[in-house]
Amino acid sequence: MGFWTLFEVATMPILQVLIISVLGAFMATNYCNLLTADARRSLNKIVFIVFTPSLTFASLAKTVTFKDIVSWWFMLGNIGLVFLIGGILGWILVKLLKPEPHLEGLVIATCSAGNLGNLLLIVVPAICNEDGGPFRDSGTCSTTGISYASFSMAIVPQLSSVYEKPGTFWDRVASILHQIVEELLAPPTIAAIVGLVFGATPWLKGLIIGSSAPLRVIQDSITLLGDGTIPCITLIMGGNLIQGLHSSRIKPLVLLGIICVRYMILPVIGIGVVKVAGDLGLLPTDPLFKYVLMVQFTLPPAMNIGTMTQLFNVGQEECSVIFLWTYLVAALALTVWSIVYMYILS
Repeated sequence: MGFWTLFEVATMPILQVLIISVLGAFMATNYCNLLTADARRSLNKIVFIVFTPSLTFASLAKTVTFKDIVSWWFMLGNIGLVFLIGGILGWILVKLLKPEPHLEGLVIATCSAGNLGNLLLIVVPAICNEDGGPFRDSGTCSTTGISYASFSMAIVPQLSSVYEKPGTFWDRVASILHQIVEELLAPPTIAAIVGLVFGATPWLKGLIIGSSAPLRVIQDSITLLGDGTIPCITLIMGGNLIQGLHSSRIKPLVLLGIICVRYMILPVIGIGVVKVAGDLGLLPTDPLFKYVLMVQFTLPPAMNIGTMTQLFNVGQEECSVIFLWTYLVAALALTVWSIVYMYILS
């Protein structure tokens, strides 16, 4: 594939995200006042409880088989490496630049935790829908890509809290167990598990998937609900980022360090990890799977970090500034690295 073809394929999805995000940001301004903080919170609940589980179940039940679940095992290790390496780099960044003590955890979190769910659901299908892409035909690619992103969400469910209250050892154990149960009972996690069960069980899959399936209307209805996921989460993302315009208290050098870790160091490491894993025969032959693994090393910080800063009232303004700049830079970084990844895989 030529450079300009790759450039067009890689740029269009990011431009789509930017355009819808700008609309969300405009709707969140005082001038428009449509997507207020309360409105975003309510819409986010609908996305979390209804839209995302629907999209996750519909894509996994339709495309995933038991063989796929077994062959995709490396994604679990890949995500673990992203968190581990990002966390180590974030810790080094904290030791070198010495941000304010209450921001140390935020810096490490933004270096280690990437947007492994929502942004993958936006970018991967959009890449597939571009003509000239290296990943099979657009219909098959888009459906499979959503399955990869949904599987990623199933591995790393959305966190409601990482705060550990002081107390006895047994209090902390009980708190951790309670947290695990909460995450397992989260709607996207339940939908992912049920979708994997339906996809891996032929007779269950035959009940709802296919033109002759007796209960296909259920799958069609769930798919219809899932179609609202990507527009809504993109609007919410744009509305949340507007908060970063109101404050700039974080040190520019710390912000630059986070950007370097997320968009310069981690992607290079990601290419090496996927290359070595492929040479060792640990990966499926599908180039889209390898592309998703590489992109997991290139994503901006997880939006749930902002939710946690709001929950505990620590570093909210600094988090908004970090999100604003990392997501703005992500538009360029994801485009450039997508070109590199597709060139490597084509």
